[in-house]
Amino acid sequence: MREHILSLLSDALPTVDFGSDFLFSELDSLNIANILMILSDEYGITLDATDVTPRNFKSIDSLVSLVESKLNK
Repeated sequence: MREHILSLLSDALPTVDFGSDFLFSELDSLNIANILMILSDEYGITLDATDVTPRNFKSIDSLVSLVESKLNK
């Protein structure tokens, strides 16, 4: 799942460094909205503004954890 999410997001947002130690600092509001939309559409989950936290957007691994937690609900 991690590699798939990384591929999806890297293709959609090529200027973002998804290898960053603190991904949240790399993102602007449009990037965040795009990530929410891409992951929601790809995995059929609901992501909204309450999911946008520095903890959830710290790294690609934290985004994977967010998706996995939504899928397990």
